[in-house]
Amino acid sequence: MAKNIAAIIAVFILAAVGWMILGATIMARTDTQDRHLREAVGDLWGTPLQQNSPVIQLLVSRDVTRDVWDEHVKGYVTKSETVVDRFPVELLQGKIQADLHLDQRQKGLLWYSTYQVHFTGNYVFQETSHRTGDIVVCFSFPAEKGLYDEFRFEIDGIKVPFRRAEANRVSATIPNTLSAQHTLTIGYVSQGLDTFIYRFADGISEVHDFTCVMTTDFNGFDFPSNTLSPTSKQHKSDGWELTWNYKDLITGNGIGVKMPLKLNPGPMASRISFFAPVSLGFFFFLLFIISILKNVEIHPINYFFLAAAFFTFHLLLAYLVDHISIHLAFIICSAVSLFLTISYMRLVVGNRFAFMETAIAQLIYLIGFSYAFFFEGFTGLTITIGSIVTLFVVMQLTGRTNWQNTN
Repeated sequence: MAKNIAAIIAVFILAAVGWMILGATIMARTDTQDRHLREAVGDLWGTPLQQNSPVIQLLVSRDVTRDVWDEHVKGYVTKSETVVDRFPVELLQGKIQADLHLDQRQKGLLWYSTYQVHFTGNYVFQETSHRTGDIVVCFSFPAEKGLYDEFRFEIDGIKVPFRRAEANRVSATIPNTLSAQHTLTIGYVSQGLDTFIYRFADGISEVHDFTCVMTTDFNGFDFPSNTLSPTSKQHKSDGWELTWNYKDLITGNGIGVKMPLKLNPGPMASRISFFAPVSLGFFFFLLFIISILKNVEIHPINYFFLAAAFFTFHLLLAYLVDHISIHLAFIICSAVSLFLTISYMRLVVGNRFAFMETAIAQLIYLIGFSYAFFFEGFTGLTITIGSIVTLFVVMQLTGRTNWQNTN
């Protein structure tokens, strides 16, 4: 008996090493694909978008004189030049509307949470310093290589000519009318990936009379790090309406939404493979106990082939998810592994033991434990409950067994 246990443990260790290699292979393949595909996804459908609040400044020109060294006369000469001072113009009000439409796409082993955003921002500003000069309005696009359709850049309801200050920034200049309020309207339709974030400024900023309404056509969203939760949210028929409403706010955080993540087959298959030794350990343990209680001889070589039947589930799953949905792949792999196990054990120990004890144990510990990974956040609890139930069943079955007389 001791030799059989040692041989079974050796089979288990060998299978565990194989699963570790398989899990690491899937993980490496997924990471390699993600590095290459994420850039391609960004080129096709957009990157994470971070929209910054517009920057408005008053430019005041003044003439200054200074003494500078002149090599020709070998002495200091007085020269005059024009210096432009920049004074920030405060936003009195901000009204933001962002409509988010989820459009998840798959490439290789990975799903990417791409989306379309309809953005509209209305800002009221006023220069109150009574200085003379021009007002410059600068607007930065959320991504340098993004696509912006239906772009609007209006001041007081009138389209104004703008210039490209940088690759992702445009600006327009209007004359300063003392104490006059102006309304800036920005609008566009764009595509992004994973997150949409709106930030008031770099660092700590003051925000006055600000309202942002984001609507979604999806559930399961989250909020990115360093962002504020909405002050109110309302469930709609096909999603949510999230509202951020502030009168006078001082903050260094922004606001935003993180798109829901679809189940990624690559990482899922990798996690299931890494956990496979636990499933096989429970299966071997229960099968060994039942074989002793029922006086059924199962040779260590038989355990080796059972481990191989288990391994086919994970090996087939790792490569089948490239071509079909993970749910369909899971069903096919389960059927193949069950067929291998039952058809083999039917020859080893007979039909009843193969279809009852062996099949039920495989359904619980291979298929059931593996399927628990589909329920994010409940995997550990499900497996813990299964382990406790297994311990209870084995303790009840073996409570009256005299192990000293067991060969």
